Amino acid sequence: MEKRNFLDYTFITLKGMAMGAADVVPGVSGGTIAFISGIYEELITSINNVDLSLFKELKENGLKAAWTKLNGNFLLALFAGIAISVLSLAKLVSWLLENKPILIWSFFFGLVIASILLVGKEVQKWDAKTIIALVLGAAVAYYITTLPPSESAESLPFLFLSGALAICAMILPGISGAFILVLLGSYKTIIDAVHNLDFKIIGVVGIGAIFGLLSFAKLLKWMFNNQKNLTLALLTGFIVGSLNKIWPWKRILDTKTIGEKIIIIDENVSPFNFEGDNQLMIAIIAALVGFLVIFVLERTAAKK
Repeated sequence: MEKRNFLDYTFITLKGMAMGAADVVPGVSGGTIAFISGIYEELITSINNVDLSLFKELKENGLKAAWTKLNGNFLLALFAGIAISVLSLAKLVSWLLENKPILIWSFFFGLVIASILLVGKEVQKWDAKTIIALVLGAAVAYYITTLPPSESAESLPFLFLSGALAICAMILPGISGAFILVLLGSYKTIIDAVHNLDFKIIGVVGIGAIFGLLSFAKLLKWMFNNQKNLTLALLTGFIVGSLNKIWPWKRILDTKTIGEKIIIIDENVSPFNFEGDNQLMIAIIAALVGFLVIFVLERTAAKK
């Protein structure tokens, strides 16, 4: 791994904060931010370093050598940024989603549009295979965004699977991990377990998340090493499909309460058919700001 100074790790922490902010929003993935900020492949590679050889390195050469092999400074800086962002911005983002929904959704819509362009341009050759991968990824992500939320699931094996799938979604561009938990019906059970300090359920979900993260990272690493073009096209498709979830103008059809979370069942509408003030001009400005933020991140990553 490249040698880094304190300023480098500060930028990595800031990228982690951006990932955390995205993960707070249902329908936006921190994996998208990781990709366009230039740290996605290093993140996947670093996660893949967690294997039996790491423990062998620890036993034979000590903690410092194992930490270096793990790329521990990078992971520590990144996950510290994610944690800081989730803890500090969660309430702000939740308030914006409740009180300024068109503004925040427009910002993220512009952000995701820019992400599609930047990830898509990484595909070195567009052919029949990559186009099929793009369409398949978009169709899968779109279908996921249309699924109705489930009420609750308390089976321990299912909660293990929920933890594994949610963490995979969090590192996969275009799909939100929290949204996956809501769809699976595990959200209420897991939130209740956290509130009640039910360490049995927390432990099962945590082990599932670790299993999912390590196994899925290996798959992604293999895909990048062996089918990079197809992988990039598929990831681009995932991001395209997620646009359905974050369209700013919606008509509310129904609401569901799952635990303390109110789930809104809605459908997308044209801003000109939106009931109430469509805030079209401010929405366009917010989308442009989100669009430009991604290009600033990309330029910063390119300089690095």
